[in-house]
Amino acid sequence: MNASDQTLLAGLTGTDRVARRRSLAKSITLLESTRPDHRLRADALLNALLPHTGRALRLGISGVPGVGKSTFIEAFGLHLIAQGHRVAVLTVDPSSTVSGGSILGDKTRMEQLSVHDAAYIRPSPSSGTLGGVAEKTREAMLVCEAAGHDVVLVETVGVGQSETAVASMTDMFVLLQLPNAGDDLQAIKKGVMELADLVVINKADIDPVAATRAEAQITSALRVFSFHGRPDQVPPARVMQISALKSQGITEFWQRVRQFADERRASGEFERRRERQAQAWMWDLIHARLHADFKHHPRVHAALAGITQDVAAARVAPSSAAHTLLRLFFSSPSSIPE
Repeated sequence: MNASDQTLLAGLTGTDRVARRRSLAKSITLLESTRPDHRLRADALLNALLPHTGRALRLGISGVPGVGKSTFIEAFGLHLIAQGHRVAVLTVDPSSTVSGGSILGDKTRMEQLSVHDAAYIRPSPSSGTLGGVAEKTREAMLVCEAAGHDVVLVETVGVGQSETAVASMTDMFVLLQLPNAGDDLQAIKKGVMELADLVVINKADIDPVAATRAEAQITSALRVFSFHGRPDQVPPARVMQISALKSQGITEFWQRVRQFADERRASGEFERRRERQAQAWMWDLIHARLHADFKHHPRVHAALAGITQDVAAARVAPSSAAHTLLRLFFSSPSSIPE
């Protein structure tokens, strides 16, 4: 590590709050950089930070747009701070497919939480990454933990059932639902619902009858899902009602979260889940690097446009085209630097 990165490390793990916040922001910026030299520095920094990580509770927050994720996170974050916790919020904004830009406006929707000394909010662009999270969200979580934040919240883009990646990087996956989300089938769609550890029906104060009906429907659906068995053999997700705008049910929500974490730790599933996530993270990075190396291989790059056109015009079968490109890739060493 160079002197600059050593300063970042000292700032993150030190007691000076101002230096810690500044180092936290700079470290995440370094992680998000695509420059090869920055990637090497980021890897060295992460390895140095590992002894200071792992002690925070990681919560994923997902739900469709308009469900009130930001309002909920602010109410919950302020409650945690009042209990003596330090909260980090990693929010993800969708990137435009036209301009490539993002608004990154989540901090403006959390006016009270964003100015609190015990909170840190970092919006990041999705940059086309699937699964509702940014590419470097996992790494940013570790940096926040090293900086002393003992609860890390990851808010996903919020575009529906694709919000699944956050479940593979957090200790608990919370899905927010609306009381009037549609018919029974719409409310209990499989996919993201099956991954949820806790389903929270927000805005329950607007229509208590609809909220109660939605709770019953979702509870019944999750019971059916559990018949097929979950990978970790845990009971089906819990369902509860809250009103984030009025801060109703926030205390009960935190109690549910702590109960869930305590049960998982007692059974050993908490650590096993993190071990699986770390290994999955490693393989995700390997796949991403191999994909990038493949596309930038000189021979593959030269042939890709023509072969793609042949596949689109049905002149060449996709399987044959794939084999041709793979032969080009393995026929000579890649020019991509280590």
